[in-house]
Amino acid sequence: MKVAIMQPTYMPWAGYLRLVARADRFVYLDDAQYERGTWHQRNRVLLNGRAHWLTVPVRRLRLGETLLEVQVEDAAHWRRKHLALVTNAYGRHPHADDALALMRLAARSTEVTSLALLNIALIEHCCEVMGLVTERLRSSTLGVGGARTGRVLSICGLLGATTYISPPGAREYLETDGFKEQAAIKLEFDEFPASAYPQQGACGFVSHLSVLDVVANIGWKGLARYIAGGDNAGIDP
Repeated sequence: MKVAIMQPTYMPWAGYLRLVARADRFVYLDDAQYERGTWHQRNRVLLNGRAHWLTVPVRRLRLGETLLEVQVEDAAHWRRKHLALVTNAYGRHPHADDALALMRLAARSTEVTSLALLNIALIEHCCEVMGLVTERLRSSTLGVGGARTGRVLSICGLLGATTYISPPGAREYLETDGFKEQAAIKLEFDEFPASAYPQQGACGFVSHLSVLDVVANIGWKGLARYIAGGDNAGIDP
């Protein structure tokens, strides 16, 4: 049983979806503490040949709020602005309709005010369109406490994990906390190479952009092959 755990991010990059695809069970760490100015609320798209930030404004009532508790600030009209910017950036790309459908989901989901739930809804759309069969859960529903490696191990134990697949950014604290010494669970780090795909409008390939860029250029089928790393990964006829 392969388990992966990750905080829900806004319009995530392809490596996030690869992590979901590799796991049998994937847990959205939706009750993690919110961190300002991170991937929790922003990501990048390619506009006029340069990376451009899309940032979701939020309203906070107190320090230490979780992603579930932090509320989207709709007074800033960010939904309309993001849709207009993404339309301008990708409206003439080969798979513009696919990318714009994802952006319209964010623009129209005005009833979703939790930052975590907004991000999860967008990631779920990606998973469903790609046909990912991974079972997906939310940490807030599991009743598992703790912090850092201790919580990861508790979630893995609850879900019957034999392998934990981690993003490489967590390597330092997992190794420092002694993950391997605390449990008989295999630890793997998913090193996604983020190789080049056909990218319209770029003078040189710009990596680690939002899934919007990948989908606009190569479509959902192309994205599925891209994260799998198979032959013709970046080509969707």
